[in-house]
Amino acid sequence: MPTHRESRRLAYSPEQLFDLVADVGSYPKFLPWVAATRIRERSDAQLIADMSVGFGPFRETFRSKVTLDRPRHLHVDYLSGPLKYLNNDWRFRAVDGGTIIDFAVAFEFKQKILEAAAGAFFNEAFRRMVAAFERRACQVYGQGNCPPSVAVPVPEAASAGR
Repeated sequence: MPTHRESRRLAYSPEQLFDLVADVGSYPKFLPWVAATRIRERSDAQLIADMSVGFGPFRETFRSKVTLDRPRHLHVDYLSGPLKYLNNDWRFRAVDGGTIIDFAVAFEFKQKILEAAAGAFFNEAFRRMVAAFERRACQVYGQGNCPPSVAVPVPEAASAGR
């Protein structure tokens, strides 16, 4: 069962970063491996979305329910697709001069061949995904020129006690 956790400190407000992550419809514009998204239902508290992702010869679509607790927390519940389950959380915590983002994901494929293929690049894929959100924040909200990496990793001790 692949899992990944990451904390970053960014120079944007929790509201800005929450809105960026909650804008699922824009994911194909900037997230690697996301080919398409379709919002099926939307309210202030949740959305139901389909996301088509592809890597190598694999292309799969899955449906998720995204619970929105603006600006603190965004939780993804897996509904259907090629996975047995998916747990995904984004937490946003205001700090002087910005926000600490805590990102966590765990999932398991139904088919072991997909699990093996994903396992080969899983951690790197999620690091790239988080970096893509960082670049997107810089493009949307500005901070001068947007370098390839705009985040400062948060030491594990600073992010303890979540």
